[in-house]
Formats: sequence, structure tokens, C-alpha cells
Amino acid sequence: MAKTGRDKNTKNKAKHSKLLAQKVCKKKASVLERKDRLKAIIKKSKEQTNNDSE
Repeated sequence: MAKTGRDKNTKNKAKHSKLLAQKVCKKKASVLERKDRLKAIIKKSKEQTNNDSE
């Protein structure tokens, strides 16, 4: 016999999907932030080497 009433486990699945999406977005943001920091460091070091050589 099929279960009557509310669908089974849909609320938990939606919550799980939401939490996983948050985790993925947080990971992407941290990766982008790290890339930006590294780019800034590289740019600063290039400027310093250019100033030193002049």
C-alpha cells in the first residue's frame, strides 16, 4: 500500500539541497578571494621590481 498524506522525505531533500548549495557557493567565493589576493601580491611584487630596476 502506498503511503497516504504528505510526500515522503521532500522536506529533508530540499533542506539538504539548500545546504549543499550554500557549501558550494562558499567554496567558490573562497577560491575567488584567494585568486584575487594572489593577483594583488603578484602585481605589487612586479611594481616593486620595476621600481628597483629604474
